[in-house]
Amino acid sequence: MNGWIALGLAIVAEVVGTSALKASEGFTRPVPSALVIAGYAVAFYCLSLVLRTIPVGVAYAVWSGLGIVLITLVAWVVYGQAIDLAGLIGMALIVAGVLVLNLFSRTAPH
Repeated sequence: MNGWIALGLAIVAEVVGTSALKASEGFTRPVPSALVIAGYAVAFYCLSLVLRTIPVGVAYAVWSGLGIVLITLVAWVVYGQAIDLAGLIGMALIVAGVLVLNLFSRTAPH
């Protein structure tokens, strides 16, 4: 499997797991709790595949950075959690950092 595809799957699975974590209400609801476990299991499995071809620093930067942005969007849409201007600016800086790392760093595979 292509490393970047595996990384995308890891990010999506982590976002699903984190979203379900809120819905699990402290692991008192079985279905969301199962989604948390499955989401994180898939996320870490895919991340382990990613590390075969993408350096750990690059993979983790992309995984955590895009995960932050996506989970914030999910929290806004699903749970109605608002984000202020400072939060939006911070997330834009995270995305900019991931882009700089991937486009210009010699660490990232091109």
